[in-house]
Amino acid sequence: MIRHRFARTPQSSPPSPRRRQAVGRLAGWSLAAVCAGLGLAPATAHAEAGGSQALERRVKAAFLYKFLGYADFPASAFADSAAPVTIGVIGSDEMAAELGRVVAGRQVRGRQIVVRTLREGDPAQVHLLFIAGSDSARAARILRSASGALLPVTECELGLQNGSVINFRIIEERVRFDVSLDSAERNNVKLSSRLLTVANRVVKGNS
Repeated sequence: MIRHRFARTPQSSPPSPRRRQAVGRLAGWSLAAVCAGLGLAPATAHAEAGGSQALERRVKAAFLYKFLGYADFPASAFADSAAPVTIGVIGSDEMAAELGRVVAGRQVRGRQIVVRTLREGDPAQVHLLFIAGSDSARAARILRSASGALLPVTECELGLQNGSVINFRIIEERVRFDVSLDSAERNNVKLSSRLLTVANRVVKGNS
């Protein structure tokens, strides 16, 4: 089983049994399902990660890539038929690098995918914007100034209330996500029912 293989992955600093158990649960169905869709091998993914934080980042990066396939952006969001889909990342160079590895050589609906590392205050004319970190006040500030981002994704407690479309959560040590239909509608982004089906929570209104 995947959890068993994760637990036996060599590490430079052997984690405690509790930490190994937590990492295995975090991998859970999320890592298995998303990696299967990407053609990635979960055991290899963990061997490269080297820790629970890196594993969580890898799972989230895979989800971010998959979100693009379940979101319909307005035609006006692209300069022309050859324009790429752009992902912006604020607050985590490591996530930007991980996303770069995940999307390398891949396309979404015939479009190339470009990953950009942004800083707070940079123009965020991107299709998907990932705001890293648990600081809700900072995320709210970025969301207010990033009106050009069509599909903002956060990982903080008040992400949806502050205007993100998708907010990652860790529930029972697994990566899950909530969705705000109002925020998606406001940004003129249509989300597939298949995405909503696997969400932890779908809300009508930023609550």
